[in-house]
Amino acid sequence: MLRLSRLTDYATAALGWMAERPERIVSVADIAQALHLEAATVAKVLRALVQAGVVESFRGATGGYRLSRPPAQINLVTIVEALEGPLGMTDCAAGAACEHALHCGVSAPWQRISAVVAATLSRMSLADLARPVAQRRHKEIA
Repeated sequence: MLRLSRLTDYATAALGWMAERPERIVSVADIAQALHLEAATVAKVLRALVQAGVVESFRGATGGYRLSRPPAQINLVTIVEALEGPLGMTDCAAGAACEHALHCGVSAPWQRISAVVAATLSRMSLADLARPVAQRRHKEIA
């Protein structure tokens, strides 16, 4: 079964929540409370997202985190790779050296499949991911 890690799932949830308030600087505690997650987990996810340039951090009493750019300009492949590492369905498709590469007949198809997945994630933005949540919340309020 192909599945993203729990940390990537938490990252997309946190980013979706942040995308609803893209200009606001939010704290780890804000996100943890809103999403019912442990603060340490949120902090770990945010560190990876800062390193990838998806969010920016601000120090001080009024510090915290906010998206580094509008949600429509943050693609999902960047988010996934920030938490999972290079995208690839197999190690060789992710660019890792393989001692069996010369004798393996399935490396090229897995590389093509990985490229399709990466292209799909590249075309989808955080705004696309967050839009259904925002629409659902709007309907609940109305």
